[in-house]
Amino acid sequence: MNAIKLLAETPETVTISRIDLEALIDAAENAEDIASVRAWKAYVAAAGHDTAIANSYTAAEAKRLLAGESPVRLWREKRGLTQRALATAAAIPAGYLNEIERGKKPGSVAAYRVLATTLAVAIEDLIGDA
Repeated sequence: MNAIKLLAETPETVTISRIDLEALIDAAENAEDIASVRAWKAYVAAAGHDTAIANSYTAAEAKRLLAGESPVRLWREKRGLTQRALATAAAIPAGYLNEIERGKKPGSVAAYRVLATTLAVAIEDLIGDA
């Protein structure tokens, strides 16, 4: 990127051309993309390729989440568990898990912690955009 030419400057503001602004935005977006790729590669190196893929969303799964499906349900199915099996492993009532998955109950922090541990995911992966 070439040097940015200041058009005007005050103690509170700086004015630059639109071309320079767009170049700055592009550079920031590129840096963010590069950082994401580096973070993904570091994760794959640390966790292993198969684990990294198993802990990532497929396009179809991402669409399900975007459509509002329960992240708990998605991860449960991704791990190949029935509701009853997950509830048993997490030591929570199956009916309670069903209500969490259907959005009928919000679920307690304690329930999400144990579900995250049982499913081997971060608790943030289960909360979604709620």
